[in-house]
Amino acid sequence: MEELELYKWFIKQSPIIQALIGGLFTWILTAIGASLVFFFKSSNRKVLDMCLGFTGGVMIAASFWSLLSPAIATVEKQQELGITTLPIWFAPAVGFLLGALFLYYLDKKIPHLHLFESVENAEGPKTDLKKTELLVLAIALHNIPEGLAVGVAFGALASGMDIGIEMGGAIALAIGMGLQNAPEGFAVSMPLRRQGLSKFKSWQWGQLSAIVEPIFAVIGAAIVISVYPILPYALSFAAGAMIFIVIEEVIPESQRGGNVDLASIGLIIGFIVMMILDVSLG
Repeated sequence: MEELELYKWFIKQSPIIQALIGGLFTWILTAIGASLVFFFKSSNRKVLDMCLGFTGGVMIAASFWSLLSPAIATVEKQQELGITTLPIWFAPAVGFLLGALFLYYLDKKIPHLHLFESVENAEGPKTDLKKTELLVLAIALHNIPEGLAVGVAFGALASGMDIGIEMGGAIALAIGMGLQNAPEGFAVSMPLRRQGLSKFKSWQWGQLSAIVEPIFAVIGAAIVISVYPILPYALSFAAGAMIFIVIEEVIPESQRGGNVDLASIGLIIGFIVMMILDVSLG
């Protein structure tokens, strides 16, 4: 009963507040995952690689069902209303490309270090940042498109158009992003613990990597609400950003340890879980 009352309260909130809550939820799941550092002395690389694969599967499924498909439906609705005369594929294609280019730009301009790599292999501009900070920046980069995706999904609800996004679908997206964030938090906190940081410090840095999610969730929702015609571009922009991260970081990292089959199985499971969440709740 309390859950029903909470849901009723949630759906009455503005899309900005809903996006903020969704972003905070994904952050909390990251913090919970990072807190496993208090209970485990070491991490199993096979488990981590499978979890990274799971992350990739969730992001790929969310990119289509929660973002690209609604983007196409939005253009169709805009054509019916006379808002646009451009081909149906134009906005999703342009938005997708811009999202990928945006993450490509950040990847080159922000110093960061991928998991399991030595500090000498840090990417981006040369910096004096410590390995801990570079690791956190890498995961923060990863979390930017996830926050945008959650925010854009909730912002799209305010359009009032039947574009394939319902409250359940936006909630499903937030749940999916949160589920795949938990192992990420653990994947950051454990290497930091092995470097000699205290358990609390390791947890603190691990959860900090997701602070960008509620921030970019609010930004994504605010942009969509302010300028409705860009909705299909915004939806596909978030999808392009997520797919870039999956291809450039998540999948390579999941297979770098040699556990290719486990990582692939994790990806398939993640894809199925996100698909079920979106179809059943959306």
